[in-house]
Amino acid sequence: ADFNPVAQGCSGELHIGHAGLARGYHNRAALTAERFVPDPFANDGGRLYRTGDLARYKTAGTIEYAGRIDHQVKIRGFRIELGEIEARLQAHPAVHEVIVLAVDGQLAAYLLPTQPDQDQQALRETLKAELRAHLPDYMVPTHFIVLDKLPLTANGKLDRKALPAPDASQLQAAFVAPQGELEQQLAAIWADVLKIGQVGRSDNFFELGGHSLLAVQMLVRVREQLQREVGLKDLFEQPVLADFCAALQEKNGESDHALDELTKSLEALKRLSAEEIDNLIA
Repeated sequence: ADFNPVAQGCSGELHIGHAGLARGYHNRAALTAERFVPDPFANDGGRLYRTGDLARYKTAGTIEYAGRIDHQVKIRGFRIELGEIEARLQAHPAVHEVIVLAVDGQLAAYLLPTQPDQDQQALRETLKAELRAHLPDYMVPTHFIVLDKLPLTANGKLDRKALPAPDASQLQAAFVAPQGELEQQLAAIWADVLKIGQVGRSDNFFELGGHSLLAVQMLVRVREQLQREVGLKDLFEQPVLADFCAALQEKNGESDHALDELTKSLEALKRLSAEEIDNLIA
């Protein structure tokens, strides 16, 4: 922390300081030094306690809780507050309890449904649609894992190590085989980069577990293996295999057309006499 006050409405770490502030953690000197810090605004050697909570001042002077600092993650270049996603999911009547984590560069929502016998795939699609209506795309979890109960430690806290790894096979829609040679080649590259068995023409790169780093790897493979140039922006705009393939073909078609026109112009110049060339450039 740089201890610079934030503007009203902006989030910052909540610090507590007063005459009755505790001396520190019992027999935990390192944690005490980390959490109990000198107060830069006091002249009497006062200290502040770093809560680890994010908060912001509202216009009425109240303080609004905005989540935990240790619940912030960076996904696809964006800093995300996991608590904001959890709050949105928790408000849905189909969700009894939920925890959202970052797993291998992707967001995973572990949830307990209010109705255990509810169709899991339908629940995933409902929750995705709910989040997309209120949050940016990069804050929508890639994985939704439905559990019977959340694993707890002996102290009653969430046992994150005991949570199951996300299953990429659950991300795929009903398989529709790729059409044409280019779609098949792209599908093979996607499957290899994403480490999954197969990719259909209606599958979404990011919903299959892709992220920015894997996207760059995939584009490099496309350039090296297919000799095709395409940008990261194209993938973000057309993340479905069939649409991405169409964009790739369109770009290649534009390139081929320009090359054809240039070739025709050069051939025409070769047929011109010296006098005709002089007249052309005069």
